[in-house]
Amino acid sequence: MREVFHQSLEELQSQLAEIADLVTVAIRKATTAFAESDVALAEEVIADDAKIDELAVALDEQAIEILARQQPVARDLRIVITALRVSASLERMGDMAEHIAQLARLRFPERAVPKGLKGTFRRMGELDVQIAGTLADLLRTQDLRFADEIRNADDDVDELHASVFEKVLSDNWKGEATATVDATLASRYHERFADHAVAVAKKVVYLATGDWAVQEEDIALAAEAQSSATPSAPGASTS
Repeated sequence: MREVFHQSLEELQSQLAEIADLVTVAIRKATTAFAESDVALAEEVIADDAKIDELAVALDEQAIEILARQQPVARDLRIVITALRVSASLERMGDMAEHIAQLARLRFPERAVPKGLKGTFRRMGELDVQIAGTLADLLRTQDLRFADEIRNADDDVDELHASVFEKVLSDNWKGEATATVDATLASRYHERFADHAVAVAKKVVYLATGDWAVQEEDIALAAEAQSSATPSAPGASTS
């Protein structure tokens, strides 16, 4: 029975990484659709979001069943609690990708990216895709250096997000009302996507250490401590 129990816990962690992989695909497609006004790709993202939702619900049901039947304690309990919280954040990340795709579909055949902000949104998209891929690596390995990479990339997204608002609020902004709305919404979706990834990173810190990463700086400290205790290259399991 104990072996089956631990197998169930491993399945939870594997399923989280699977959902993260789907989120990575979703944000890659969504940002491409947004940049290139590819309505077919946008439709794929919107349709495929249901799969992310289904997997998140299935994981939550499995986690709740483990709590009810096994009554886990200590690290085992942390795994289950973390899985429940992480699945919610991953589901929201899928929603953010879907929202970006919906903007692309709404403005088709015109481009949803406002003039003067193409480079900014291209970079935001690249960072979100990078963050999603790193998040999948983090969930597979619990190597907290991946968590620190996510935190640093989120800082870059935040700066770009702020620059979008500075642009549309400046006296030099000549965009129409729809362009202003598109810019602010798209920027917010990109920023929230990265924020949810940081939230997941904090939860993985809790799983690995038993301590909540209340401040983002705590992620860097936890990564440094883990690296000092167990030297390994990024990608190697430290769980």
